[in-house]
Amino acid sequence: MFEKIVIANRGEIALRIQRACREMGIRTVAVHSEADRNLKHVLLADESVCIGPAPSAQSYLNVPAVISAAEVTDAQAIHPGYGFLSENADFAEQVETSGFVFIGPDPGTIRAMGDKVAAIKAMKRAGVPCVPGSDGPLGDDTDTNLRVAERIGYPIIIKAAGGGGGRGMRVVHTQATLLDAISLTRSEARAAFGNDAVYMEKYLENPRHIEIQVLSDSYGNAIFLGERDCSLQRRHQKVLEEAPAPGLTMKQRYDIGERCTQACRDMRYRGAGTFEFLYENGEFYFIEMNTRLQVEHPVTEMITGVDIVQEQIRIAAGEPLSLRQEDIVLRGHALECRINAEDPETFMPSPGTITTYHAPGGLGVRIDSHIYSGYSVPPFYDSMIGKVITYGPNRESALARMRIALDEMVVEGIKTNITMQQQLCNDPAFIAGGTNIHYLEKKLGL
Repeated sequence: MFEKIVIANRGEIALRIQRACREMGIRTVAVHSEADRNLKHVLLADESVCIGPAPSAQSYLNVPAVISAAEVTDAQAIHPGYGFLSENADFAEQVETSGFVFIGPDPGTIRAMGDKVAAIKAMKRAGVPCVPGSDGPLGDDTDTNLRVAERIGYPIIIKAAGGGGGRGMRVVHTQATLLDAISLTRSEARAAFGNDAVYMEKYLENPRHIEIQVLSDSYGNAIFLGERDCSLQRRHQKVLEEAPAPGLTMKQRYDIGERCTQACRDMRYRGAGTFEFLYENGEFYFIEMNTRLQVEHPVTEMITGVDIVQEQIRIAAGEPLSLRQEDIVLRGHALECRINAEDPETFMPSPGTITTYHAPGGLGVRIDSHIYSGYSVPPFYDSMIGKVITYGPNRESALARMRIALDEMVVEGIKTNITMQQQLCNDPAFIAGGTNIHYLEKKLGL
């Protein structure tokens, strides 16, 4: 097992990783920007290294600085968390070339899954169901592209092969706007991702977003930890997640889970990962694989009792999975509300000093957050300041506990989206379960 790990991230996920390390007896090195000297995990770390100024490009995305921090502290491994460098294959490669262990998949796997076209091809080979589409990047021949769209059937969606996070997508409803949409998406993809390859898929009208959490070791063992429903989204950004997905049968769960674990074995996947699907009319359609820890991993931990971060670390240290599929039993229900420092009506970020903070508590309540009274939320990073997670023996009790937790939570000095989360937890359609990915935007009038 590792003696010391560099945590190459910030905020709540850095603190989450640190807690897992401390429980395992592993010392931690917190790398931080000049703006993050007073983050909770930095103050609690065994060692800390400032890696640059506040802007991410000069600190958390500064690959030489992160690797240098591992060198000067004699660490053995680097955990990237989520975001920043977590799905950067070049970074993973440089970590391993420099003699350290990257706590995540092989760089080649990250690279393959980061290219959405390559990922879809790999999933099809493994028997994972995919959305009907162009089966590869679109060429420059306009007649061919028009024929492909006609074969798939409108509406269709143009996607950037190197895209992610909701960027590089354009819905097309008629043939008249198709060619312009392809051209615009190509230009955006080139500017945003340095890769102008785009592909075409059937645009599903009312799907849900359901994802399968997997763990896979270096010895060909793979398991899945049930599923999460992440359908409440705003501009492709998740807002509220839950596990298990309402209305899914045990047979559906195991059928899709087994296909995902088979795909892991086929591609020799290593570590934690998530297969993301659109789900409509009882059918699953693969859209992408996230080769990292997910923001919403706590809901899976709550219903399985598995510490996903610790499993990541053990797998990276060369240990085989300690769990078999028959060991995984889903118990109860869990919900997660993302708490953002933002105006609840305009969604504009709201950085500033938190003057008062009171965390909710009680049976079945978990708070993953790095904030405290007097903490200054910087304007340089993502606006999420924490996650409220509740667990109950069934969905109704988990939801009741979430309402109470949100009512108890106090964050003053900045604006937050707590009121919006309260409204969602009292929304009749959400209470009924099974809302689709367009529901929240329609509700908000976006």
